[in-house]
Amino acid sequence: MAPIEEIAAGLARSATAAAGVPVRSAILHGSVATGDFLPGRVDVDRLLVRRGPLPDTAAGALERLVRNTDPGPASGIDLHVVTAAVASAPSPAPPLELHVGRYDGSSVGVEVERRVAAAPDLPAELSMARADGRAVLGAARADVLGPVPAAWVRDRGRHWLREWQSRTGDTEDAAHMVLTACRIWLFAVEGRHSAKTPAARWALERDPSLTAIPQALHQYTTDPAAPVSEAGIARVLETVLRDDAV
Repeated sequence: MAPIEEIAAGLARSATAAAGVPVRSAILHGSVATGDFLPGRVDVDRLLVRRGPLPDTAAGALERLVRNTDPGPASGIDLHVVTAAVASAPSPAPPLELHVGRYDGSSVGVEVERRVAAAPDLPAELSMARADGRAVLGAARADVLGPVPAAWVRDRGRHWLREWQSRTGDTEDAAHMVLTACRIWLFAVEGRHSAKTPAARWALERDPSLTAIPQALHQYTTDPAAPVSEAGIARVLETVLRDDAV
C-alpha cells in the first residue's frame, strides 16, 4: 500500500472510531482512490456514511481529528459525513451531517459545516464517490451510495461556472477554477468524472486555443506561483458554458 493510502486508511479507522457506532461505510474517493494523487496539491477525500444522525460529541471529535491529523504528502483533508438514508437516496440538495475541510497552505485554513439542512454541492460529492470510491472500512460503495442523476451534477457545475465569472481575478483559486471547469465540461459531455490533470488534457484536445489551461496545469503540477491569465480564465468559463452539453 502506498504511503498516502496508508494515511487515508488510518484516517478512516480514526474517523470511524470518532464518529461512533454504527458507521455503515468509510469511503476514500478522489485522486487518492483513482491513482492520480499529486503530492502537495491534492487533498485526502473521505466520505463517512453513518446509520443515523451524528451526535455533537462525535462531530467535535471528527473536527479535532481533521485539524490534528498529519496529512503526509497530501495538501489537506476533506471529510463529509452523511446518513445512510441520504447516501442511498440522494436529493438535489440533501442534508449534510458534517463537513470538515482542512486546506493547508490556503487562506481558508479549516472550514467546518455542521447540520446543513440543504447542501447542493453534496450530490456531486456522492456521485464522485459512487463512481470511483473505495470502501476502506465497512460496506462497498455500491451497497451504500444510490445513483445521482447527471442533470443534478451538471446544474451545480453551471452554478459554479457562473459564480467564477465574477472571480477571475482571484489568483489563489485560479488553477482550481480552470481545472475544475475542465472537469465540469468533461462530465457534461461524456458523463464521467475525472481528476484535474486528465480533464485538462481532454479539454485542450477539444479546444487547443484555451491558453489558460496549460497555465493552470503548470501552476497546479509544477509552480504554485506561476500566473494564470485572468482573461484566459474568463474565456475558459465562457467556452464551457457555451457548450450545449453543459
